Amino acid sequence: MAGPEPKEGDSNSYDSFYKGYKKKIQDEFGEQDQSPKLDSGMISNEYLDFKEQYMPSHFSIYEKACNLSEKILKLTPDPKKAQEIKDSTDICHLNVTPTGVVSFSILFPMLFFLTGFILSMVISVFSGGINTFFVGFFLISAVIMIFPLTNLPFILSNSWRLKTSNQMVLCIFYVVSYMRHTSNFEMAVKFTSDHLEPPLSLDLKKVLWNVETEHFESIKESFDAYLLSWRKWNNEFVEAIHIVESSLYEPTEERRVEMLEKALSLILEETYEKMLHFAQELKSPITMLHMLGIILPILGLVLLPLVVSFMEGIEWYHIAMMYNVALPIGVFYMGKMILSKRPTGYGETNLTDKNPKLKKFKNIILNAGKKEIILSPLIVCIVLSSILFLIGISPILIHAFDSSEENAFDVIITKGDKLEVINTFYQARATKFALLGYKHSKYSNEKIIGPFGIGASILSLFVTLAFGLGIGIYYKFTTKYLIVIRDKTKELEAEFAAALFQLGNRIGDGLPAELAFSKVAGLMADTPSGKFFQVVSDNITNMGFGIDKAIFDPQEGALTQYPSQLIESSMKIFVESAKKGPKIASQALINISLYIREIHKVDERLKDLMAEIISSMKTQIGFLTPAISGIVIGITSMLTSILNTLSQNITQMTSGEDGGVSMGGAGALMDMFGDGIPTFYFQIIVGLYVVQIIYILTGLVSSIQNGVDDLAEKNMLATTVTNGTMMYAAISLVIMLIFNSIAAMVLGGFSL
Repeated sequence: MAGPEPKEGDSNSYDSFYKGYKKKIQDEFGEQDQSPKLDSGMISNEYLDFKEQYMPSHFSIYEKACNLSEKILKLTPDPKKAQEIKDSTDICHLNVTPTGVVSFSILFPMLFFLTGFILSMVISVFSGGINTFFVGFFLISAVIMIFPLTNLPFILSNSWRLKTSNQMVLCIFYVVSYMRHTSNFEMAVKFTSDHLEPPLSLDLKKVLWNVETEHFESIKESFDAYLLSWRKWNNEFVEAIHIVESSLYEPTEERRVEMLEKALSLILEETYEKMLHFAQELKSPITMLHMLGIILPILGLVLLPLVVSFMEGIEWYHIAMMYNVALPIGVFYMGKMILSKRPTGYGETNLTDKNPKLKKFKNIILNAGKKEIILSPLIVCIVLSSILFLIGISPILIHAFDSSEENAFDVIITKGDKLEVINTFYQARATKFALLGYKHSKYSNEKIIGPFGIGASILSLFVTLAFGLGIGIYYKFTTKYLIVIRDKTKELEAEFAAALFQLGNRIGDGLPAELAFSKVAGLMADTPSGKFFQVVSDNITNMGFGIDKAIFDPQEGALTQYPSQLIESSMKIFVESAKKGPKIASQALINISLYIREIHKVDERLKDLMAEIISSMKTQIGFLTPAISGIVIGITSMLTSILNTLSQNITQMTSGEDGGVSMGGAGALMDMFGDGIPTFYFQIIVGLYVVQIIYILTGLVSSIQNGVDDLAEKNMLATTVTNGTMMYAAISLVIMLIFNSIAAMVLGGFSL
């Protein structure tokens, strides 16, 4: 029985050969194909469960949105673009089609604009006129949104690729460490996928599933296919894996181990070099971020009071959309695009995941005798913020509940040496310091605008404090206890390399591992490493645990007191190596210590290169941004007060009220002044912008210093947001009082 001969050079020769024979068998024996359909889309349920558990939640939302958009609005991209989108979605394991991606990028902006248009019409109904600003804002935003949504698969794949790259050094280390004692590449990949965190663990499991589902015949073929997507982005990882694979064919043990060492050395050196280049190239983008996103907007605040006072039609919400929506989003996007490329030695450690018993320390713990009272920091901060917010908007509430003309404009003022309550609508020129300061618009006598009073401006600071202190205190309560444990773990990581080296030498000298822990603990007494090894030794001696359980037991293991991914990964390698004998375990520990030293050296060098940038950003966060913004608010308050007083007096001059002389020539001067924006609203806008910028910059500084470390970032936010908000409020209060006093003195004799 002759089948079709595969043609030489045909990339699908095997498939053609296989299908030809299968068809001939079916034709001769009349049998239907009962074999399972094993194609590229077939993956196991276990992989799907793993993917569902560890894929980011926003990926799942994006998948559902694209698949739904494809059913509603089916737009097919050109073949070249479709292939690029397909490659990107495959990298980050997104179950979407290029058609769905393009359809979503058009449909979502359309829905966004439609929603914004309806909202604008609702606002127009309540405001009494058509508000074209919001219509234009939503239209421009929708048009701009199309481009990033079309490129969102590339952004997501790049983010996935960068996170995965951060784990590749550890991946090679796991593979090499396992293959030192067991020359089995498939088992080494399985061991690595079990001990790595996502996203790289998800990629490795997909490599294994492709072998299990017979999409590839061997682990080497499956891994080589996976490496094709990395050749452009991380060639040193590709080379390191190929060196590891080539070690399988070495004739001698010595040569095999040498090749494994070369693979690890290669990726460490290349990663170190990448970090140096990253640090050198980061200075210019960070400077641009400071200028375009922070310095220029803050300097622009100085001109805004004049602009809004001399231009008609500018409302407070126009400035709010710019400073509280557009600018923060722009700064956040620029920062993430710049700093997401930071290479790291190892990722974050989530203490509550490593030890669930620590979750209670994310709450407020009060000791009442022998009983602990646990309060939720979220509820406490919401109550505190609500109280401050109500105080801040009290001028609006007072006016809303008492809007009669007899009382709507009543304010507390200083007149000579007396405190009096008068009606500012009729006696505006007599007031120096007003609590509310509402007035009629110059464009419509029926429209009441305000509050322009200094009292309302001061009270508005409580709105800024409500948001700033609410965020800062919440993070303070949730990290107060955990950061102490984290600092203790950091101390252990700093000296762990030396401790592992000693432990490896003791085991290499023939001392059993159980006794080696006790011996090293005694030699390193009163140090974090000594205490860690002592816990392991006590668990072995007193609890009867084996080494594995003494370290990893979820209740009593040593890692519950020192939750660290670096320490955990080191101990996992040690336990696995110990199964092959003391010499292999000893060598594994020594190599781990060398690896930790290399990572520590890279991180320290990176921090040294980043010192100038970090110092500049911390100064910006801690002093310059709140100080400059506070001064701008004081100047704004003074200018608003002066322009408001001049406008009202010129109005009386031109109308001849109170015995004044009608001066037609002053009418042209009056036309220069608009209603202006009350300092009350202006301060809230600027205050929220300060809180937003401090929050964003703190996250960027933390990512530079610590890589991906959620706890360190929140702890830094607790300090910077609280201190920055308090400084801004204090400076704004002092400057407003000083400048308004000066304005009152200057305008004190200006009367008709």
